[in-house]
Amino acid sequence: MHPLGYLRGSGSQTSSVLPLMWFMLIVSIVVCAIITGLVLWAVLTRRERIGPLGLRQVGLEQRDGVRWIWTGVAISAVPLIASLLWTVAVLAKTGSVPSRSPLVVDITAKRWWWDALYRGGTPAADFRTANEIHIPVGVPVLLHLNSPDVIHSFWVPKLAGKTDVIPGQTNAMWIEAKEPGQYRGQCGEFCGAQHAHMGFLVIADPPQQFEAWRRGQAGPAASVNGPEETSGAEVFQQHCSRCHTVRGTPAHGSFGPDLTHLMTHATIGAGMFRNNPAALSGWVENAQTVKPGALMPNQHLSGPELAALRTYLEALR
Repeated sequence: MHPLGYLRGSGSQTSSVLPLMWFMLIVSIVVCAIITGLVLWAVLTRRERIGPLGLRQVGLEQRDGVRWIWTGVAISAVPLIASLLWTVAVLAKTGSVPSRSPLVVDITAKRWWWDALYRGGTPAADFRTANEIHIPVGVPVLLHLNSPDVIHSFWVPKLAGKTDVIPGQTNAMWIEAKEPGQYRGQCGEFCGAQHAHMGFLVIADPPQQFEAWRRGQAGPAASVNGPEETSGAEVFQQHCSRCHTVRGTPAHGSFGPDLTHLMTHATIGAGMFRNNPAALSGWVENAQTVKPGALMPNQHLSGPELAALRTYLEALR
């Protein structure tokens, strides 16, 4: 099954939208088939007659043509009215944002990655993650969408439809997963050079597993152990702390993703690469080579510096 396939869904919104989509698709196919059949029938059985000036004329009598028009209008009105009423009902059901959602996540679309801020009730309990959004199964999650630069679009086709992310405006939407799993998301609005590589994952966990993940993410980074991790932390502080945060350390940059628990993420680069040592080294050293136009510069580290930094990053769990 395609990761961005929308013919099947696992969310509360898709369970309402998909039946309507299939109904309208089937009606459209039937209408096209009927029209094609009528056109072929008219072509094969047309009657010819000679007009007053001796010109050959083809067609039905005027009264027969009007009758066909009214018949077509009457038949078409039934599925059109049904589609209208059904669409209004679906919009009312999916468009109303839960006012008291137990979980609120602020999503900021950047170039070209997604920042997710989880509200914990107090600023000290808030935490951020990037490109992987965990939600509890069976719970409607309210998303506040905003952008600091250009227009993006938040789209998880198996859970919900698209919602534009517009600079200077906060849009709200909600998602709810009916079953555990990983659901691929993508920016659905062209936003620049790396639009196609602006993906993310929505990971639906059972409620207890989600709460365990949430507690772990809200905590500080793991302590540094050993001389190589210590050296890597120094390299990070020198080269990376102006853009990235690692909670519990002096690194409090906000321009790039929060890396406090980097190794709990399955991917890096907004879904471009699996989070493994080789991809991590390549991304840190040559981000512009693997994702041209990204706002992360190449670091030009020496071999020992890169090895130490990677050791430190791999300890961020």
